[in-house]
Amino acid sequence: MLFSWKKSWSAYGTPSSSQITSDGTGSANASTRSTGFGPAGGRAFAVSARFGEAGAVDRLADAVTEAFGDAGLDVLVNNAGIGSHSTIGQVTEEELDRLLAVNVKTPILLVQWLLPLLNDGGRVVTVGSMASRIAVQSQIAYTVGKAAVEALAPTLANELGRRGSTVNTVAPGPIRTDLTEPLPAVPEAAAGLTAMTARGRIGGPEDVADVVGFLTGPGGRWITGRTLDVSGGTYLGPIA
Repeated sequence: MLFSWKKSWSAYGTPSSSQITSDGTGSANASTRSTGFGPAGGRAFAVSARFGEAGAVDRLADAVTEAFGDAGLDVLVNNAGIGSHSTIGQVTEEELDRLLAVNVKTPILLVQWLLPLLNDGGRVVTVGSMASRIAVQSQIAYTVGKAAVEALAPTLANELGRRGSTVNTVAPGPIRTDLTEPLPAVPEAAAGLTAMTARGRIGGPEDVADVVGFLTGPGGRWITGRTLDVSGGTYLGPIA
C-alpha cells in the first residue's frame, strides 16, 4: 500500500511529497522500498502490517492518521495483494478466505478508515488485474477477488465526485514483480507471457506506476469510476 501527501507537482505530474508504505506482508520489504522516495524530494517511512490478519488495517490507518492528520490525505493507492494458482477443484476454503481478506476486504476497509482524512480533490487508485476479464483456469480465486475489488471504483467515485475527488482502478497484465518473479526465470513461461502482449515484452512496475502517477496528477482530474487496462495489449490477437 502506498499513501502520498502531495505538496506540489513537477512538470511531469510527479509528486514531491511525504509518503508512507507497507507491502502488506509485515516484512522488511516495505522499509527497503521506502528508501527510494528520498531522492525525489520526499520522505517515507514503513509500517509493518500483515494484511488479512486482525489489527493490520487499524495499525496502518493509525500510522497514516498520526502522520498526516493535520494536513489530510491527497492520494491513496491500494496496491498490496497476493496470488493464487489453484483451479476450482483445488482451491481450499482457507486459501480463498486469505485471498479475499487481502485483495478485497483490506482495500475496502482502508478506504473506510481513511475517507475522513481524504482532502477534497483527493485521488484513490486500486490496482486490479486484467485477469478479471479473461478465463484463467488456474487462478479462479484470484480473478474473482480482482473482479470484486474493481467494483469499488464506480460506486465510490459517484459518492466522492461532488468533492472533486476521483476513484479509479488500473488493471495490469503480466508485470515483473515479487509475485511473478519465478515465471520469467522459466524460458517456456517467459516466452508465453511475452507472446501474450502486443508490445512483445513483460511489463515492468514503472509501466503501471506511470499510469497511477497520471491518474493522481492534474491530467487525471476528469477520469473517474473507470478501470484502465495497463497490460501492453495483452490478448489483443493470436498467441504465437
